[in-house]
Amino acid sequence: MSIKTAALNLYIYEGTQSSYIASDLKYRIQKERINSDTKINFEIAELVRDYIDHTFNDDYVSKCVWVLAYTTLFDENNEPYTYSNPQSNTYLALDGYGYFEEGINPELSRDALISSNDVYLPEGITGKLPIFAEGVGKVIIDSTTTQITDNGNTNQKIQYLTIPSNSSTVKVYATDDATILKTITISNICEPKFTPYKITFVNKFGVYQDLFAFKKSVENLNVTDERYKRNIIVNNTTSYPTYSGQSERYNVNGNTSINLNTGFVSEDMNQTIEELFLSENVWIRYEGKTLPVIPKTKTLQFKTSVNDRLANYTIDFEFAFNKINSVR
Repeated sequence: MSIKTAALNLYIYEGTQSSYIASDLKYRIQKERINSDTKINFEIAELVRDYIDHTFNDDYVSKCVWVLAYTTLFDENNEPYTYSNPQSNTYLALDGYGYFEEGINPELSRDALISSNDVYLPEGITGKLPIFAEGVGKVIIDSTTTQITDNGNTNQKIQYLTIPSNSSTVKVYATDDATILKTITISNICEPKFTPYKITFVNKFGVYQDLFAFKKSVENLNVTDERYKRNIIVNNTTSYPTYSGQSERYNVNGNTSINLNTGFVSEDMNQTIEELFLSENVWIRYEGKTLPVIPKTKTLQFKTSVNDRLANYTIDFEFAFNKINSVR
């Protein structure tokens, strides 16, 4: 008999593989096969994504989960299908995404989890490099070697290596410790006039990535309010004080935005800027605090050395909260 129905139990959990418990069962889904089809497909990406929460406070914590898809197949008599039944598949999930041209379910990277081969840091400031621990054996920063270990726990699958200040080159090696998977050039920028701002965002690989804006910054305040007209006549004197206004404001609040300039960067940074624009989770390091922001700039014109010689990107961000505290 042919397969008629598939029942999917979806477990989502953290820790080591196979360490799930009964409460990690998050979804039960059942689907019937359409007569003209030969397969039953389940789309689980959005379901899993609900259990990856990005709460960044300049702490760079690994954000990934194990997903166990436990599927039972039934025939036309609603009896368990005998061939390869039940089926169990385990995946490690990050909150990343692929592009249309990469096809369905692309595996994005198993080494350094950034697209660009260039990183720009202020002089004297350390940086962070996200790597996928399963696929990396060692990382050499200038002449310092760091061996990468993987104990299978989700809390260290994504590791953020510290790039020491004034470093120049990072080489990421495969697990054989011989094959170079990625070489990253570190540019240390001396900026004596402007205050560099650090922007952190969740990139296409589902990890935190930093981008520094080195040049001119401009802050703006947009105020919103409502108004009403009031009667200011004093009945006892049949007059009114001229120091009292007829128009009154209420529900006054505001939103602060900041305009940042990256400074001159290579065209290799186009990928990084693109992922920043597409990110749903962005923060700025501002006056000693990590604050959430939303990119206001919606249009990106890619710059190249042929067309523009030197590339500087100007980006507007809006702070993701009201100026007057309205949290209740």
